Amino acid sequence: MADPHHTPSGLTHLDPEGRVRMVDVGDKAVTTRTATAEGVFRTRPDVVTMVAGDALGKADVLATARLAGIGAAKKTSELIPLCHQIPLNSVKVHFDLDDESGEILVRATAKTTGRTGVEMEALTAVSVAGLTLHDMVKAVDPLATMDGVRLAAKSGGKRGDWRREEHGTEPSGGIVDDDEGARSNSGPAALEVGRTGVVVVSSTAAARGDRTDTTGPAIEAWLRERGFSPVEVHVVADADVATAVTEQVRRSPAVLLTTGGTGVAPDDRTPEATAPHLTLELPGVAEAMRARGLAATPTAAMSRGLAGFAERTLVANLPGSSGGVRDGLAVLDELLEHLLDVHVHGGGH
Repeated sequence: MADPHHTPSGLTHLDPEGRVRMVDVGDKAVTTRTATAEGVFRTRPDVVTMVAGDALGKADVLATARLAGIGAAKKTSELIPLCHQIPLNSVKVHFDLDDESGEILVRATAKTTGRTGVEMEALTAVSVAGLTLHDMVKAVDPLATMDGVRLAAKSGGKRGDWRREEHGTEPSGGIVDDDEGARSNSGPAALEVGRTGVVVVSSTAAARGDRTDTTGPAIEAWLRERGFSPVEVHVVADADVATAVTEQVRRSPAVLLTTGGTGVAPDDRTPEATAPHLTLELPGVAEAMRARGLAATPTAAMSRGLAGFAERTLVANLPGSSGGVRDGLAVLDELLEHLLDVHVHGGGH
């Protein structure tokens, strides 16, 4: 019997007989996924100046294009036949104007919490935002073009993160739709500088889709309430936690919180994955989290979670239970801002 997931061509939207299909994502884990796409709108320098000054005699050009891009992302499944309908957490469209070269860089970032990626939503947002720019300026420059629409980066999902390598070169294997997933050797996408947060959930069952993780979303909500953005959640199998922690530390988020894998089971390896990256350990913080848990359950003493800084990133290992997460966050709630201020920003003691 033929493998229903294998196609000789490698195209995920063809079945073994070569017929088009919609990929079944029902067995995939629910994780936070983001994608960023980009394209260049090319016109004349004077037109870019007019756009910047809203001198075209129409509505605000960039605001109109931004709304068009957001609206298009929401309708992607209606435009691309085999795309899934997915709930969008956010869509952001940004423009960088270069009046000297007569170019406008259009970038869109889409985010969802679901079973499949948002690459097509980001690409659609960029495409339609660019078309809207063309519509707005065509009266003064009918020769304007929208070039180079492409995926710039993606994160989340079973296979990890991807970003377009520098100088426009492609990673081996090219770009693969996250419906099936493939990971390049180019590493994860860089995070923006600022109050960025990453959550790594170590759970083989959640990574397989056997259970729905609640700890990651809870930590994400906690970080967002404290002004961290963007915040990413990555659910990985216990065996993959070392790779996940290494990749996320390299991205230098302001805060990296892990949940799960801190106990004494053979596959609990989160402390071992964290320790090599800590340039400044905070044993008192880790002990405070254990002590808070002990007030509720004696098994909290078994947690081997660590806390510390990996250069400028605050890292803390939280237990995998919802109660353990609440206890850990309660301790961090009293220390977080002071730790970041003193260690990272050099604030007063």
